[in-house]
Amino acid sequence: MFTPTEEKKIVKAIQKAEANTSGELRVHITQQEVEDSFLHAQEIFTQLNMHETQLRNAVLIHISLKSRNFTLLGDVGIHQKVGSEFWEKTKEKMMTCFNQRAIVEGICIGIDEIGKVLHQHFPVDGSVNTNELSDEITYD
Repeated sequence: MFTPTEEKKIVKAIQKAEANTSGELRVHITQQEVEDSFLHAQEIFTQLNMHETQLRNAVLIHISLKSRNFTLLGDVGIHQKVGSEFWEKTKEKMMTCFNQRAIVEGICIGIDEIGKVLHQHFPVDGSVNTNELSDEITYD
């Protein structure tokens, strides 16, 4: 889906977003047709053990290419802090880029927005900022 340069750009955006927070971000791309993108995102969230972060503050950006939709899925810790309105506003910003075929830019905008709220609600507290989850893009 992405060139090596584009993948590096997304991974760097994740690393930058995670630098000032204990929160975790993952990007997952599915190339299969999915009937229910939200349900599939929940399955991937579990498969990637994103529900096992210490503060339950992991966020998945799940993109279904064939279904032409995407889901932002935050664990209970972050969702309780930001609510549904944040996810919808972030999706709108990403969709603006996606509609212009600027997929990588849209993903990076989403990562940046999510990173800001993770930093706001889960700042690094002076202890070691352990990266609990890989920053690599996953595919199925």
